[in-house]
Amino acid sequence: MNWLTNFVRPKVRALVGQKKDIPDNLWEKCPGCSAMLFTRELEENLNVCRHCGFHLKLGPVRRLETLFDDGAYKNVEVPKALADPLKFRDQKRYADRLKDAQGKTKRQDAIIVGEGTVNGVKTVIAVFDFGFMGGSMGMGVGEAIVTAAKRAVSTKSALIVVPASGGARMQEGALSLMQMPRSIIAANQVKDAGLPFIVILTDPTTGGVTASFAMVGDIHIAERGAQIGFAGARVIESTIRETLPPGFQRAEYLQDHGMVDIVVERKELKDTLGRILRLLRKEKTTRATSGILLTGPVPHGARSAKRI
Repeated sequence: MNWLTNFVRPKVRALVGQKKDIPDNLWEKCPGCSAMLFTRELEENLNVCRHCGFHLKLGPVRRLETLFDDGAYKNVEVPKALADPLKFRDQKRYADRLKDAQGKTKRQDAIIVGEGTVNGVKTVIAVFDFGFMGGSMGMGVGEAIVTAAKRAVSTKSALIVVPASGGARMQEGALSLMQMPRSIIAANQVKDAGLPFIVILTDPTTGGVTASFAMVGDIHIAERGAQIGFAGARVIESTIRETLPPGFQRAEYLQDHGMVDIVVERKELKDTLGRILRLLRKEKTTRATSGILLTGPVPHGARSAKRI
């Protein structure tokens, strides 16, 4: 009995109770098809499910690396915005929410700006970080978009903005709403300089972001399945008292109804963007040299055109 108690039982317990040191983040569940995805394979596939094609969120740094040539870019410094201007507090102080988000993401606000080349074309790209308070647009984000636009104009570069946001940041009140006209003015400055302004709509793009710069691009590209809209579907249904059609507020639905120009897979995004930029920059050169103006009647069935 002593042999079983003192020798065999400890050996069995040590064998059965031994825990292996296995990381907790080896697998991730796909929100689309519920398949378990190996994290390393998921990252290699740009956070797109291999089974159903669902596009999971992609971090801003990784996003910039996938868009710029050879993944090389230079960070553009953004002026620091005033923190907690309204001393806002709900269940938690806004200042504490900011500190938590900054500690979690290791960045000052919900956007980063980089510059480099895309298919050889000089480009400035501003990317939202949904992990920072849902990518909400406050004064910091507005300042970053204005800075990116000024940088694009000064360096004669194209401007690309990649929103992933729940809308304006409520903790900054009217100051966050002021970023809507500011961002549109910044986009118009790029256009007035004859430079391309392209918006890449990712999941989700909603609220005040959709109601401002995100819908005034020269070209609107959307990732497959991205949710794009202003108010939530339930709010709309309760307002109009009707059932919304299938796929409402998804990228493919908006493309069918003229709100989005192109819907692409994430792995094809860089090549598509590169072709568009080269075409736009070539068209700009052609216009500048030819100065052609088309006016007057057009043949039946043809679209009217005006080139300056």
